[in-house]
Amino acid sequence: MYDLTALRERLRTQRPVPWDQLPDFSLYMDQVLSYMDRQVIRFDEDDGLTAAMVNNYTKSGLVPRAEGKKYNRDHLAYLTAICVLKRVMSTRDMDLLIREELRGERTVEDGYTAFCESLNSALQAMAQEMEARPEGDTLADAAIHFALISYAAGLASSRYVSLLREERAGEPAHRSKRCVDACETDDGGNSGTGDPCPLPKLLPAVLQLFEK
Repeated sequence: MYDLTALRERLRTQRPVPWDQLPDFSLYMDQVLSYMDRQVIRFDEDDGLTAAMVNNYTKSGLVPRAEGKKYNRDHLAYLTAICVLKRVMSTRDMDLLIREELRGERTVEDGYTAFCESLNSALQAMAQEMEARPEGDTLADAAIHFALISYAAGLASSRYVSLLREERAGEPAHRSKRCVDACETDDGGNSGTGDPCPLPKLLPAVLQLFEK
């Protein structure tokens, strides 16, 4: 019998901190990277967030620009969602969904809270699925089982994204008032191209696909 107690325990208990417990003061890059190590579950030391990744996400529009090389609570919320979702979808798909989530007046706090609730449900479901595996289950059998769950969820997610892309094709870009206000500031994240400022909202609907 293989000891998977540590993994099951982390699936049951390790969660991103609630919005009101995120730091309400600015952080430098090295502090952000250290903080993010505690926000998501990972076992591979090479799988962590790096400064280059943060810079790339900023350049691509997934994350708003830092304010004088400092990052705030909003940045931590965006990066938490991206660190989870980057394992299951492309940057292009995340960008589409982020822009969709920005339609309307929903706040970053609302999005982050909903994201964390959906993530909690998904992780709890996976912990229960692990506990339900039969006695004598081999590593190969279990790995294939969970890979197939991921495959099925990926099919559903990809189809939803494709339908959304078709639905939005040809529509004028939508920006929330908050996004417009941010983009009109000197450091609000606008690249100067006139594109919508993608203050990333978090994506609870995507993680709900992983629930049983």
